[in-house]
Amino acid sequence: MLAPVILAASRSDKMRRFVSAAPGTRQVVERFIPGETVDQVVPVVEDAVAKGLEVTLDVVGEDITTPEQAAAARDAYLDLIAHLKGLGLGTKAEMSVKLSMFGQALAGGHELALANVRPVVEAAAAIGTTVTLDAEDHTTLDSMFAIHDELRKDFPQTGCVIQAYLFRTEDDARRLAANSSRVRIVKGAYKEPVEVAYQDKGEIDKAYVRILKILMHGEGYPMIGSHDPRLIAISQELARRAGRKLDEYEFQMLYGIRSEEHVRLAAEGHRMRVYTAYGTDWYGYFMRRLAEKPANLLFFARSTITKN
Repeated sequence: MLAPVILAASRSDKMRRFVSAAPGTRQVVERFIPGETVDQVVPVVEDAVAKGLEVTLDVVGEDITTPEQAAAARDAYLDLIAHLKGLGLGTKAEMSVKLSMFGQALAGGHELALANVRPVVEAAAAIGTTVTLDAEDHTTLDSMFAIHDELRKDFPQTGCVIQAYLFRTEDDARRLAANSSRVRIVKGAYKEPVEVAYQDKGEIDKAYVRILKILMHGEGYPMIGSHDPRLIAISQELARRAGRKLDEYEFQMLYGIRSEEHVRLAAEGHRMRVYTAYGTDWYGYFMRRLAEKPANLLFFARSTITKN
């Protein structure tokens, strides 16, 4: 029951100030966000790849209110790509983007977001890697999928994210699987109304498995975004039944969560990609990580108490 409260807090300026000032915040934030600059995150990428892992990089930031801020977000990703170019990692280091950062919510936001994200996708392709469009709340998804379709005309490797808790997602999965898309499936981390989303954890898990079956038997490339051991085991069995080889799907987990499992899956021959966020505007991302798992909130509380 804490998750809705935490998600509401993620949109509160008062809670942002309180959490930012809490003595234990920095310790916990560093568990999930390894740096604020690209220079700080590059060694993390190199370390992950040395362990047999792959990464997807997210420059955090969600409160975009002007076209100038959206352009700055675009430029931050272009700077990241410039740094990755010298590493020669190809698809071992891709990027994840939220279209809200590129101006999607502004006036004329659909066209603005497309105009800002296209050069990022072009630059990523030029160094042999790609971009995945993250899913946000349900009101943004028609625009996100339309931008995804447009980008795939020139860059078919462009991926997107679907969220199991939304009623619409099974239909979205069928379309994407038939179009040979790269698709990350996650449970969902936004507070959504009962009219559009499952609220019960058990129902969400069942939907996740149904959707994963669609993806595994489709023509696309499934990316399993989950830390749930049961869902990971089910994913492996579904892949086996669908006749997929180990390089025909991948697992994705967040930086700082179940790190030993990252290495174990990679050692078994699976593609294992670590979702790694960095940047100064970490609050919204951080609060959703707390909402997703009660243990994360307890860790934060213990750290704060220890520092007091």
